[in-house]
Parts: sequence; structure tokens; C-alpha cells
Amino acid sequence: MTRIKICGITREQDLRAAASSGADALGLVFYEKSPRHVTLPQAVKLAHAVPPFVTVVGLFVNPTVDYVREVLAKVPLDVLQFHGEEAPEFCRQFGKPYLKAIRVKAGVDLVECAARYADAQGLLLDAFVEGTQGGTGESFDWALIPQNLPLPVIMSGGLHAGNVAEAIRRVRPYAVDVSSGVEASKGIKDAAKVAAFIKEVKSIEL
Repeated sequence: MTRIKICGITREQDLRAAASSGADALGLVFYEKSPRHVTLPQAVKLAHAVPPFVTVVGLFVNPTVDYVREVLAKVPLDVLQFHGEEAPEFCRQFGKPYLKAIRVKAGVDLVECAARYADAQGLLLDAFVEGTQGGTGESFDWALIPQNLPLPVIMSGGLHAGNVAEAIRRVRPYAVDVSSGVEASKGIKDAAKVAAFIKEVKSIEL
């Protein structure tokens, strides 16, 4: 069964809707330039509202060590997700499982990325859009994903209820990650879109 992460949660009602619809993981964005950014007090409140057995993922983009440690001291994150140019040594120093996001375009060697971040829990593959670090709603050429990646693939970038089934059948990722594809507006989730997305993923038998 393909796992499901709903990213960019900013409101408690969105968190509850995603969890009750069957999301495996929820993402909180600790990147001030993102429209889905949460403050530390917001994040604390949201994290403590997460029901049992749902993973809380904290997303960072080129953060300082001190900032990650500050967040971890206050917010009970299960997994860290790094979306910038963080080196493997940076990602692994916090004593938490981590995901490394890779912005995919022609010429990016994903096998080499997997080798470089060999201790990551997985590679999160997103679309390369100049000047942004993800959350764009843009998809990428799925044919660029090699079959022999040694790490679990979390597929992201432009997914929604209308295309996620095809993405799963073609790529067979460990998990899918969605943010803008289930929103009413940036940072505000649409409960019906969330439910439709999750239902679509769970209906697929590989």
C-alpha cells in the first residue's frame, strides 16, 4: 500500500480532516518564504493535535543548526525533511530520521543522490522550478526516475486526485506527497480534495 503524506498543514481542522481520511503523515513547513509556513507556537499546537500513529514531518530549507534544534526542542517531530542544498552530514546530525528532497530535471543523477544520502529514510522527488524550493504544484517527467534507486521514493510535484493513480502505477513509489493539489487556497486545505486524493491512492492495487 502506497503511503500518503499531506504537506503544508497550517490549521487544526485541516490536520484532523487529513488524519481522519487516512493520511499516514502530515507535514509542517518551517520555511518563512513559503505561504504554508507555520510559526513555532502554531507548530506546537498542531503537533499536539495529531492523533496516534500519524507521523509528523518538519520541512526545512537551508536552515541553521540552531534553528532546527530550536524547533526540535519545542515541536515533537518524528521526521525531518530537507528541501535545500543541505549536505548529508548536516541532515544526519540531529538524531532524527530524515528525508532529502531532490528537485528533478534532466541531468540530475538520482542514483548518485541516493548514494550520497544513503542514510536518509527516502528521497522525496519534486519538480525543479527555477527560484523556488517546492510546493509549486508543478509536475515533472516521471520517466526521469530510474527503476534501481536503492532508497524508498516519496513522489511529489503536481499530484492531485486526477493523476495520482497513474503516477503510482508508473513509478510505484513508496509514498506520495501532496500539498497544493488538495488546497482551496495556499495553506488552506480542502477537506473534500484531501479525501478524494487519499481514496484514489488507497483504491490502487499494484
